Parts: sequence; structure tokens; C-alpha cells
Amino acid sequence: MVRKILRCLPKSWMPNVTAIEEAKNLNILPLENLLGSLMTHELSMQKKDDDEEKEKKKKKVIALKSSTFEDSDDDDDDDDNEDLALITRKLKKILANKRKFGGKPNKKFHQKGDPSKREEIICFECNKPGHYKSDCPRLKKKEFLKKKKAMVATWDDSDESSSDEDTSEQVAQLALMAFEEEEEEENDDVTYDELVLVVEKYSSMIASLKKKVKTLANKNEELKSINLAKEDNSNEIEVDLLENKVAFLEKKK
Repeated sequence: MVRKILRCLPKSWMPNVTAIEEAKNLNILPLENLLGSLMTHELSMQKKDDDEEKEKKKKKVIALKSSTFEDSDDDDDDDDNEDLALITRKLKKILANKRKFGGKPNKKFHQKGDPSKREEIICFECNKPGHYKSDCPRLKKKEFLKKKKAMVATWDDSDESSSDEDTSEQVAQLALMAFEEEEEEENDDVTYDELVLVVEKYSSMIASLKKKVKTLANKNEELKSINLAKEDNSNEIEVDLLENKVAFLEKKK
């Protein structure tokens, strides 16, 4: 009966048949042991086919994801670069028009009044044109220093038991005055070329950040692939354990 079963097996099973014939005595081999060996071999072949199919599917999915991601990145990069180039062109055009019509871009675009009239005004404090004495930075600086000295003297004369809240409020007032003084003195003109350099600088920074984002996204995809491989290995181990358990039960019969 054992020999008949072995002869009926397909050609793909011939290596296993040869191994059984060489390793065991067919005259005394129990039918249950033969069936157990054949079932184990069938499970192994099925597992191998499943693994090959999974590997093919996994490679196709990874290749498709990578291709889709790269296409999406390229499209996003093209769109962002076009938007950035458009903004740069518009800014250059606006600044060119301002320079063409004689206007100078200034950090304080909100200043009111006719520039020509402001230039005619002479300050009696510093003898410089463009502002009144009440708006003179030098005068405000003097007032600021006086307030600062007075506040320092107040702190020195104050009692040690003064509350932290009052001290914090005084520090905040001093900081506010310093900020206002610095803001008033900021009157430097910004040229067209300087603004263009600023735009180009931030354009380069944006491009660098986009490259970093793309690199991190690629690393994320690699980590996902590694996790999938670990899951497949875990499944393979589980299948091996089940096969060993089946073989053990077959031997018991």
C-alpha cells in the first residue's frame, strides 16, 4: 500500500519520494507515518508558494508606494517652486516700480505726511531735518535715560519687603521704554537689492527644508518596509511551529 501511494504521487513530489525510500524501510513503514510525512511536505510547499507570492506582492506595493510618493513630491516641488518664483517676480516688479517713480522703501512704511514737507522741517534739538523736536530721537533718549536713573534710584530706596508684583511691573515698564526707544531710532532705508537678497535667502531656506522633509518621508517608508518584513518573519515562525506540532501528532498516531 505504501509503495502504491508513492507511485501515485506527481513528478514534483519525486525528490520527497526518493528521500523517503532511502531513509526508511518501506516494507515496515506504517501508513500513518507516510501520510504524516506527505502532509508535512505539502504544508512546506504551500508555505513556500505563499511566501513567494507575499514577497512578490510586497515588492509591488513598495515599488508602487515609492513611485507614487516620488511623483507626489515632484509635483509638490514643482508647484511650490512655481509659487515661490511667482512671488519673487511680483515682489521684484513692485520694488522696481517704487524705485522707478522715485520712492524709497523704508522700514517704517506707516509714516504719515508728505516726505518733501517732512524734509523741510528742522529739529531744534539736533538741527537735523525731517522731524519736530517733540519727535527727536535724541530728546527721547535723554528722557529715557532720566526715567531709567529715576527708576533705579526708586529700586535702591525701596523697602526689601516690596512685593514681587511691583518689581515685575517696574521691569516691564523699563523694557517697554527701551523697546519704544529702539523702534523710534530705526529709520534705516532698505534698498531694492537688499530686499531681493532677503527673498533669495528665504527661498533657499525653504528649498533646504523641503529636502529635509522629503528625506524624512523616505526614511519613514523604509521603516514601514522593515516593520512589514518583521511581521512576515513572525508569521513564518508561527507556521513552522504549527508544522512541527502536526508532525509530532502524526508520529504519535
